Amino acid sequence: MNLPKVITDLVKAQENKNSVAFADCFTENATVFDERKAHTGKEQIKGWMEQTTKEYNMVMKPISFKGNNEAGVFTTEVSGTFPGSPILFNYNVQFKGGLIRSLEITD
Repeated sequence: MNLPKVITDLVKAQENKNSVAFADCFTENATVFDERKAHTGKEQIKGWMEQTTKEYNMVMKPISFKGNNEAGVFTTEVSGTFPGSPILFNYNVQFKGGLIRSLEITD
């Protein structure tokens, strides 16, 4: 599967449970929308990643990516300690300068 480099880096950071590397995939003022909450800026995104990884022990399995260097939809199977696991999620992403400027997680 041909993924943008920043998405490959995001998946690797998630696998390694490395919240700093995960947050480094985002622009300084990026926003992540998950579970009806917005997390804006690298520090909030880092904290969100640490909390959700600890709470749900998540593992991401890439399924597909459709898009270009401006925006796309990254579909992934996420498993962990949450009801209904595993679940397919769409990561609706917008890019800027090779980094993620917006990520909205939907099912």
